[in-house]
Amino acid sequence: MTRFLFFSGKGGVGKTTMACATAVAEADSGRRVLIVTTDPASNLADVFEQSIGHVITSIAGVPNLLAMEIDPGRATAEYTDRTLAPIREIFPPEIVRVMEEQLAGPCTAEVAAFDRFADFLDPTALVLDPAAGDAFDLVIFDTAPTGHTVRLLELPEAWSKSITEAESGAGQTCIGPAAAIADAKAKYERALAALRDQQRTGFVFVLHPEATAIAETRRAAAELARLGIVTTELIVNGILPAEEASTPFFASRISMQERYLLEIARQLPLPTRRVPLLDGEIRGIGRLRALVPLLADEHAARPAFGHVDASPARMAVDDAAVATALRPNGRPRTIFFAGKGGVGKTVLSCATAVWSARQGRRTLLVTTDPAAHIGQVLGVDVDTEPARVDGVPKLWAARVDAKAAAIAYTERIIATALARGRSPESIAAMREELDSPCTEEMAAFDQFIELASRDTFDVTVFDTAPTGHTMRLLELPIDWSRQIDVKVFASIDKVAADDVAKARFAHIIEMMRDPAQSTFAFVMYPEATPIIEASRAIAELDSLGIPLGLVVANMVLPDEACRTPYARARWQMQQAHLADIERRFAVPVLEVPLLDGDVVGLDRLDDLLAAILAPTPLAA
Repeated sequence: MTRFLFFSGKGGVGKTTMACATAVAEADSGRRVLIVTTDPASNLADVFEQSIGHVITSIAGVPNLLAMEIDPGRATAEYTDRTLAPIREIFPPEIVRVMEEQLAGPCTAEVAAFDRFADFLDPTALVLDPAAGDAFDLVIFDTAPTGHTVRLLELPEAWSKSITEAESGAGQTCIGPAAAIADAKAKYERALAALRDQQRTGFVFVLHPEATAIAETRRAAAELARLGIVTTELIVNGILPAEEASTPFFASRISMQERYLLEIARQLPLPTRRVPLLDGEIRGIGRLRALVPLLADEHAARPAFGHVDASPARMAVDDAAVATALRPNGRPRTIFFAGKGGVGKTVLSCATAVWSARQGRRTLLVTTDPAAHIGQVLGVDVDTEPARVDGVPKLWAARVDAKAAAIAYTERIIATALARGRSPESIAAMREELDSPCTEEMAAFDQFIELASRDTFDVTVFDTAPTGHTMRLLELPIDWSRQIDVKVFASIDKVAADDVAKARFAHIIEMMRDPAQSTFAFVMYPEATPIIEASRAIAELDSLGIPLGLVVANMVLPDEACRTPYARARWQMQQAHLADIERRFAVPVLEVPLLDGDVVGLDRLDDLLAAILAPTPLAA
């Protein structure tokens, strides 16, 4: 039987590397392996160093290993064509046009990507050679960061329930009639059964020995358990070698990791593998194969990749340009911190918000990441409505909560319909359509719009979700605005609420595109994968008319602490990538050092701010 193995965890902990190394090891042992990524900002191709894309592709140099990167856009087009094909044969053109308009909405993208994911949980659809009957022995899923993975794994149950309720009611879902997607119900139920089958499905959480990663893993494992999905193993990645404790900096970080390793053992009593941090990046088949022995035995000999390039010439930081990007200039400023998971967006968002508030500006800090770690970093509880942060006058914080927002969003829509005198039958149909997984995305987006539209703050700082999901959020105002245009053009029922919504979207689109009002700051640490991912996302932002305002190079190793061959190799690697960042992005670059411990609480945020402000006098 085909087995399924999921790799999940907080962004930046090495899920893709662990998944790819496991795939190579299994394929080298003679098993037929498929690795699939569900992350919209996929790094599979970067790690394997070859093109992959939205087709099942053989991995060069590894017989028996194939890979695929699910592309949300391609998946949406395929889903729409497949859904409408039987409808076009049966219904008149005017009915088909209405369904095309429904399926052109932003909701369809989510269900389409999920639908494609569900295909890979059906062994009958995973046959290499139909004539010979050869199927994959193992399908490995390299998932998006935890919050979005939990959302994805909730969908089989949610969509099956939504279709069942629609079939017993008016037959309408938010992406069209239930009759048109009835076949999907059986697929989603099969997917859920496969996810719950411990004989066939394994679920591995990858984490770093850090506070936020432990908290996120505990929360995600509990949410999966409520769905009947069992976590089978942990991989603790990025462990510093004990012999590197020869400087106070590394000694402090190693001590911190040791404390968290004990916490992991206490809080997450599961089979656990420990993988050391190597002296270079894991990219390419050779380095993946070199990592495989360490997956089996943490005491195996560590490969030394090294980095022998001479330190490249570096440019000086433009303090004035950095300050301009972060300060309001006669009108409110919105700052978006974006980037790959695990690059430190949350910490930098919190530090920026604290810095702004302490300079006397009314500042709102918002997280759109489902994992929502700003409360843990600030050391306060953060809710969906902005509330003051104790210890920092003029700072407020809030989080976008999709589930809570969906309830309020639904009730607001129904209240508006009742006020307009809609019939009981119409109200029932609307409730049926809104009782859908898509409503959560619409509601979260609506809450984002509401918080971004407030003009009572001098500065609003957004801590965004990892790159792929942030791009989805930022494209939604444009997608929804276009969807309203389609409704008007098609002469479908248009109410005044659409005019109000379009005006709100236009305001947000204008704000995001105006450098005088907003700054998009991409955060990356100096390694190839986050730089490549940021480059792709920045190009996509540019296509939307949204300019890049600032790059933050985070977690930079201090020169004075890197004296052993291991530490020096990592420092030289970083310096080469920092020079690449300066060449690649034509905007100010703010360099932020790695501290000797994690940044949790206001005191540690102050330490980070002191380290940033010492060489960069932004307080002037």
